[in-house]
Amino acid sequence: MPIWNPEYETMERSGLAELQLRRLQSTIAWVYDRVPHYRDALDARGVKPRDIKTLADVRLLPFTDKTALRDTYPYGMFAVDLEQVVRVHSSSGTTGKPIVVGYTKGDLNTWTELTARIASSAGVTAADRVQVAFLYGMFTGGWGMHYGIERVGATVFPAGSGNTERQLMMMQDFGTTAIVCTPSYALYIAEVAEKSGIDIKSLSLRVGLFGGEPSGEGMRDEIERRLGILATDNYGLSEVMGPGVSGECEHQCGLHMAEDHFLFEVVHPETGEPVAEGEEGELVITTLTKEAFPVLRYRTHDLTVIDTSPCECGRTLSRMRKVRSRTDDMLIIRGVNVFPSQIEDVLVSIEGIEPHYLVVVDREGSMDDLEVRIEVAEEIFSDVMADMVAFTKRVAERLYSVIGLHAKVTLVEPGTIERTAGKARRVLDKRRSD
Repeated sequence: MPIWNPEYETMERSGLAELQLRRLQSTIAWVYDRVPHYRDALDARGVKPRDIKTLADVRLLPFTDKTALRDTYPYGMFAVDLEQVVRVHSSSGTTGKPIVVGYTKGDLNTWTELTARIASSAGVTAADRVQVAFLYGMFTGGWGMHYGIERVGATVFPAGSGNTERQLMMMQDFGTTAIVCTPSYALYIAEVAEKSGIDIKSLSLRVGLFGGEPSGEGMRDEIERRLGILATDNYGLSEVMGPGVSGECEHQCGLHMAEDHFLFEVVHPETGEPVAEGEEGELVITTLTKEAFPVLRYRTHDLTVIDTSPCECGRTLSRMRKVRSRTDDMLIIRGVNVFPSQIEDVLVSIEGIEPHYLVVVDREGSMDDLEVRIEVAEEIFSDVMADMVAFTKRVAERLYSVIGLHAKVTLVEPGTIERTAGKARRVLDKRRSD
């Protein structure tokens, strides 16, 4: 598959490091002069822009987290006047004030270039017809991928999210060859197609570009099997740009990171100290080329591992393992640390379980209760009671062997658990309303 920008995607590592340092030094000087929050934070640490002499000196800089971005709402972190901002996006703001991010014309050009890389690495070419089934509006996902795909030269169908029957009609009538959406929505599209009697093989779909939520290899396998496509993952977050931060090539062995535009660190979630190469930790990102909304050492809370070994595709950029869990989605149940991704891995490995589930945590008195609601195939749900009980027991035993907790497993009929065109809701923690 083609490499969109070989000059940067196949750079020698030594040359890349020199480029990163120059851009890091420029970014520090830029924010020190223009963003009071960063100037105050650097002064408090006794750090001046001239003190950044090596890439390792990034550790002299302060971390940035969502709190700082919300405290400066809406424009306090902007490094340019609003007259130079040509686009504004924001997060959903479901847990308070939204995070507002801005883009100059130069930022939009960079963003388009990086999402073009993502599309190209997944195999999208000018011959493709790409259906973007992400929410448009203030969410960065739809717009970010839209312009990158256009730059590749492909035809874009800005379908937006929801109305799955209409999405399928467009696929049939317009000859869609690539789909952009969340992985859970891709599975829902497959489900609706099957129920509607649409032969997936009659569609022209061949590749999917998925992001917006974590998903495991089991879900990828299910998507590829049911839609008959190559399923690729990409990663991004509004706080540093949106989609385009990293993405998979056809070898599906990690997401190539745009290291010429971002400096990546992996740190211990509790100490903030760097972990050894190949160890899991929290991903921290410093933007190197952002003009309107640069961020220093942004704590993503996403857990990953970075791999610097060469890839068969020819790209020399480091790869990050797909994000399966976050430091802030960890559940502590009866003193045990549990990640939803652990539960998902168990469920997708058991034949008969549909790829839709809900983890419900509640508290009875002083004791936490864990329930896992799972959709099962019609034939299992219609089995005799003894067989259903045995199946439920087997699932519970598998879960216990992985997470070390006894969970109540509840079987529900296919289609019972809520579907959404956006991020799937996997956890309902009722304790948070206590």
